[in-house]
Amino acid sequence: MARTLSGISRYLDVALEASVIGSFTRVGPAARRRLGHWKPPSPTPGRVVVITGASSGLGKQAAHDLADLGCTMVLVGRDNARLEEVATALRSKGSSVIVECADLSDLSQSADLCDRLSGQLDRIDVLIHNAGALLQTYQLGPQSREVTLSVHLLSPYILTSRLAPLMASDQPKVITMTSGGMYTEPFVLKRLEITPEKYRGSVAYARAKRAQVVLNQALARREPMGQRTFCAVHPGWAKTPGVSESLPTFDKLLGPLLRTPQEGVETLVWLSTLPEGEPESGLLWLDRQPRSPYHLPKTKVSDETQVAEGNELISWLDEVTAPFL
Repeated sequence: MARTLSGISRYLDVALEASVIGSFTRVGPAARRRLGHWKPPSPTPGRVVVITGASSGLGKQAAHDLADLGCTMVLVGRDNARLEEVATALRSKGSSVIVECADLSDLSQSADLCDRLSGQLDRIDVLIHNAGALLQTYQLGPQSREVTLSVHLLSPYILTSRLAPLMASDQPKVITMTSGGMYTEPFVLKRLEITPEKYRGSVAYARAKRAQVVLNQALARREPMGQRTFCAVHPGWAKTPGVSESLPTFDKLLGPLLRTPQEGVETLVWLSTLPEGEPESGLLWLDRQPRSPYHLPKTKVSDETQVAEGNELISWLDEVTAPFL
């Protein structure tokens, strides 16, 4: 379980978090590993993990790390050839792997994926929403919804809803990989859908990532006690092919300080292997500690407003995804 920091360790951790660079770069895990006396994640043989965006970057790394701990991995991605490469590597180490190809920008493919998983699996212990899209230009999916929203919000909501019957026992976990980029944007529902004329990929991405955190809190509040545990986790600033391609200047400036993929997914893997019922539901995590969802005053809202925002978001998601639920 999460180790509560105290004394000088707590002070130093808070100082790192306030600095942002000290927290989000690889300085963060290097320092916090010592402050928190981290132990390796526990082996979890037979735990069934479904992870989206598993063909590259953080998803690929998480798939390897979880498979090494004995998990049965269900790899979801849109590039079947790359998924099979990952699966082959995992199977060569003796891991049990299922491959499912689905493009989460297409809501009908997400619904079909749920049908296939329901036919293959008798349970899911951990559902990881990791697939991401940071686009340079405005793009619509087959349902005429902006791709960033479909991949980060609409399809994860479909999967979380449709796969619930497979997560009916042993207090399974739903874990969302969000991003530190969300700290720059407040949640405003009417601003989630950006028009082509005003589209900026980094802004669309940050708003969708903020909405993921709002949704994580809202689903945790609504879930009956003793059922699914909801967690959001952000990886800090990690060096991945997606970052290099989408944010080349950022990658160039901070390259030596960026976390490795393994450092980026360490807390995701740790959360995935915690015992049933742990940790507390609805929190945002980085480096094995719960974090505030706010860094900037312009984004901060009251607890009452948080609840209202979550209810508003779920109502909108229910409406938009209704044909696929």
